[in-house]
Amino acid sequence: MLSSNEISLTATMRVLVLFGLVAVALADVARFEGEKVFRLKPVQDEHVTFIKDLAKSIEVDFWSPESAEVVTTGTDVDIRVPAIYLDMLYTLLQQSDMEHSVLIEDLQAAVDGQADLKPSPRAHSYTKYNTWNDILSWMSSMASSNSGLISRQVIGNTYEGRPMTLLKLGKASSSTKPAIFMDCGIHAREWISPAFCQWFVKEALSTYGTDSQMTSLLDQMDVYVLPVFNIDGYDYTHKSNRMWRKTRSRRSGSSCVGADPNRNFDAGWCSMGASSNPCSDTFCGYTPESEIEVKNVADFIRRNKSTIKAYLTVHSYSQLLLFPYSYTYDLAADHNELMKVAEGASAALRSLYGTRYTSGPGATTIYPAAGGSDDWAYDLGVKYSYTFELRDTGRYGFLLPESQIKPTCEETMLAVKYIAAYVQKNLY
Repeated sequence: MLSSNEISLTATMRVLVLFGLVAVALADVARFEGEKVFRLKPVQDEHVTFIKDLAKSIEVDFWSPESAEVVTTGTDVDIRVPAIYLDMLYTLLQQSDMEHSVLIEDLQAAVDGQADLKPSPRAHSYTKYNTWNDILSWMSSMASSNSGLISRQVIGNTYEGRPMTLLKLGKASSSTKPAIFMDCGIHAREWISPAFCQWFVKEALSTYGTDSQMTSLLDQMDVYVLPVFNIDGYDYTHKSNRMWRKTRSRRSGSSCVGADPNRNFDAGWCSMGASSNPCSDTFCGYTPESEIEVKNVADFIRRNKSTIKAYLTVHSYSQLLLFPYSYTYDLAADHNELMKVAEGASAALRSLYGTRYTSGPGATTIYPAAGGSDDWAYDLGVKYSYTFELRDTGRYGFLLPESQIKPTCEETMLAVKYIAAYVQKNLY
């Protein structure tokens, strides 16, 4: 028999071992104390050279644009800089004479401040950034409680083996219906994006039968929704590193993890605005569709290309509504129509809270980027192909507070419904 002292000692040991394990688990979470996000305003070629040289010499995370190589004069550059480089950066910035400001004073405080601390009654909430596990169980409960309007299918597994569940919204029909495909969360850290896909599903199901436009849409068309495209990356941003962007695939011989799924589609692959360096945040992958998540989505769209009439992909941030092309400066064959629809959708979005979006082709509106899903879908024959870049314009960047989920989703709904209604009237 152990004495009471020994018992309390082993209990204490157990607690300490437990705390040790917790500490080890927590140690795996990236922290961003003292890191800052800067906005640089390059107006001369020397400024552009300065930014490109900076990216080569220190560890810089490009928030906008997505890499140093596409930096040009006249376009703001948002970068995240680790605390250890700040003194050096301030000195260099003074010498460079380039206008600059600090968008985020302390990144860790912004990460901590993202959550709206009001307790939520349920694990899943439409005004919270839900974890992957919560989204998974939400999908299952939505499908079982709305079986007449929604079904689920797994279009393949991710690199780490998670099922890619696609939701199909629409009134069941004996004949094949034309469809719209929408995905969210291609880039792991853009949390507002999956929040919108969840909001869309909720709105579609709750307004069917009362909202004439939604009722007509789901009666006549199907809407495929992939709430999280890059599931492994999204899970990793919740558990390990909030700033992760890419997939989580690995290759023997390289210590660098993942590729940028939105540079991995077979559309001008790896030609411009993408990197062939596996450690880069815009790494295009080893071959087109090398990322299994990209291949799964591309295979599904190819199999259903006769019915899919529109492709919508949701990103953040910048408040843009983009359409092809991004891999070339050439205008799309349907440029005028795509522009007209984008401007109508942007006006609908603006009507609610006054949020201003800019519309146009990717390459000329922001910067060239090859291997994007919207260009790929368009070249496959999906005419109405759009990329949304949701709120904001850089004040919070990827760390949009949860208090902005509702207004962001409400206004974006108006734009998506505008595009859907147009597509429904202009089937081809």
